[in-house]
Amino acid sequence: MDTLERPSTNGHSSGRVETISIDLKRWSKRPWRAIAAGILILALIITGVLVYRVRSSAAVAYVTTPVAQQDLVQTVSATGTVNPQNTIDVGTQVSGIVSEIDVDYNSKVKKGQVLARLDPTTLQAQLDSAEASLAQSQAQAGAAQNTATGATIGIETANAAATAAAATARAAQATALSSEQAIASADSGVTKAQSALQVAQLTVTRDNGLLSQGYVAQATVDNDQSNLVAAQTAVQAAQTSAQQARSQAAASAAQAQASIAQTASQTDAVAAANVQAAGSSDTAQASTAAIGIQAANVAQAQTNLANSVIKSPVDGTVIARDVSVGTTVAASLQTPTLFAIAQDLNKMEVDLAVGEPDIGSVKNGETVNFTVLAYPNRTFAGVVSQVRKNPVITSNVVTYTTVVLVDNNDQALLPGMTANATIDVQKAANAFVVPLSALSFTPASNGTHHRAAGATGTRPAKAGNAAASNGAAPWGATTGSASTAIVAGSQARVFVERAGKLVRVPVSVTLVSGTQAAVAPAGDATLVAGDQVVTGDGAATPAHAQRAQASNNPLTGGSAQSGAMRGIH
Repeated sequence: MDTLERPSTNGHSSGRVETISIDLKRWSKRPWRAIAAGILILALIITGVLVYRVRSSAAVAYVTTPVAQQDLVQTVSATGTVNPQNTIDVGTQVSGIVSEIDVDYNSKVKKGQVLARLDPTTLQAQLDSAEASLAQSQAQAGAAQNTATGATIGIETANAAATAAAATARAAQATALSSEQAIASADSGVTKAQSALQVAQLTVTRDNGLLSQGYVAQATVDNDQSNLVAAQTAVQAAQTSAQQARSQAAASAAQAQASIAQTASQTDAVAAANVQAAGSSDTAQASTAAIGIQAANVAQAQTNLANSVIKSPVDGTVIARDVSVGTTVAASLQTPTLFAIAQDLNKMEVDLAVGEPDIGSVKNGETVNFTVLAYPNRTFAGVVSQVRKNPVITSNVVTYTTVVLVDNNDQALLPGMTANATIDVQKAANAFVVPLSALSFTPASNGTHHRAAGATGTRPAKAGNAAASNGAAPWGATTGSASTAIVAGSQARVFVERAGKLVRVPVSVTLVSGTQAAVAPAGDATLVAGDQVVTGDGAATPAHAQRAQASNNPLTGGSAQSGAMRGIH
């Protein structure tokens, strides 16, 4: 008697094997019966395998994880450079050759301390030339001032002469007027004397006729004759006086004309003196202005000579020295940098390059944690102090510089170190935290579920309600499935194992960070810490399941296609 084994066909998935006893010797005497028995046995084996596979396909394993109640922080990652908060670039305003250097790298300096010196030979020569030009301008200004003073005196003299000439002209004009009046008086005397002469001539003629007739005495005639002679003499005298008056009048008129001409001449002299004085004044003013220019040149030359001594503008530490003794520096186009001084190495800043997609979440006052290559096991903390609005475009990638202030009391951080930082942009305190895969998981539409190996929990769970005959999902709408982006503010749902069944719990997503999300139960739904939420089917191999979850998670760069892992056999 021999035996054969085949899978159990009782409809259970226990994997039990049934045993069939067959008497091969008896069947060997009848070949056709042996062939028929073999075919029957083969058919039974095939049927058992098919039934086993059908029964196995109706059960789908799943993986759960407990809901955690904790703080969830959303972060933004960025890299940057550690720098002193205030770095002073010390340059020079004058050109020259470095003749002396008094400090070196890491030197502690005080404000006003000499850092370096330039060769002052050329600058001293420029100062001497400027001082000589100033002395020359001062001498020229003195001479011009003396000339202007003389011109002013000339104006005063010309004005006095013009005033005297005007007075003389007025006196001459008055004399001429008096002479005209004397002429009129003299002419009147001539006329009066001529009238008296005529009367005397008539008297003499009348009395001579009366004398011959004996009517008058000879004495009367003689008296008349005497009066005639006197009248003739008076006429001659009056005529002489009139002639003298005319001569005097002519002389007075000539003198008046001469005085008027002299007055005009003195007026012209006054105008010429004014012009000369104005010219002398302008020359004096120009000379004075030249003194100001030369004095400014002297001051500039003195400043340049003083600037040949390079001094520290602040207290600090020298972190860079870009020149050596003998180096020629030229300040004609731009100020060359000789030293870099960090004002306070206890106060550092990290200049982070934050990408365009993340900059909208970064605000002043947010906490920043970062590491540097020099201290891989140490985390430094800082605070965002400024988000600069000036974009930095490198290879078509837009970033924005974010300044983080850091205390560096132990001076472990050095300028130029590379920082890898995370910025805490948002925090959900004491929130229910679940994996993103729990929000994107959708159960199969038919069959029961059993726990996958290694899953959390101890009991298998069945669907909350039976599947419809047409294969429709018993879970209703699948809001928050993999076809919907899981972001803060969106509505989603998780599946929780309760009393051996899967329960659909609607939730609101409050924060997403990495592969986790903070959620709050929506509506009348309940969710407590420790609830077992389904994160995926477990029938596939773990590596295959992880790839399937990642490919269906839009936040990890996968395809946002609807439907969870179905049909796992």
